[in-house]
Formats: sequence, C-alpha cells, structure tokens
Amino acid sequence: MDSLALIREFLQNRLGVLPELVVAEARLTELGIDSLMMLELMFEFEDRFGITLAKGLKSPKTVGEMVVLMDRLRSEQS
Repeated sequence: MDSLALIREFLQNRLGVLPELVVAEARLTELGIDSLMMLELMFEFEDRFGITLAKGLKSPKTVGEMVVLMDRLRSEQS
C-alpha cells in the first residue's frame, strides 16, 4: 500500500471522506483532521509500515505534504 492509499483508507474509514476528495491540494483540516486525528493517522502509519516517527515532526498542512513526509520516512527506513 502506498502513502496516499493509506491516507485515503484512513479518512474514509474514520470520517467517511470519499477517496476522490483526498487529493494532494486538499487541506487536512478541511477534510476533518484535527490534532488528535493527525496523531491517530501517524500511529496508523507507524503500525502499517513498521517505522518509528521522530518526535517534533512538523505537522503537514495538505495531503500532498503528508504523502511527501510519509514517503521520505519510509525511504529512510529502507
């Protein structure tokens, strides 16, 4: 599963957001992600991909920023 697919699945399962609305330009707050939901998404990311996120990561503002962050972290763990 790629990072965008994980984000789409998470948002659909937790908030009922249609996958086609989860595009790079979409602001995470506009999709319903608050600070607690962001933590849940990051924990899901850690569990699915078997990595540990560093403390103090800057929270992404858009889906695209989240994908870039996830992909970068995954590549660093490989």
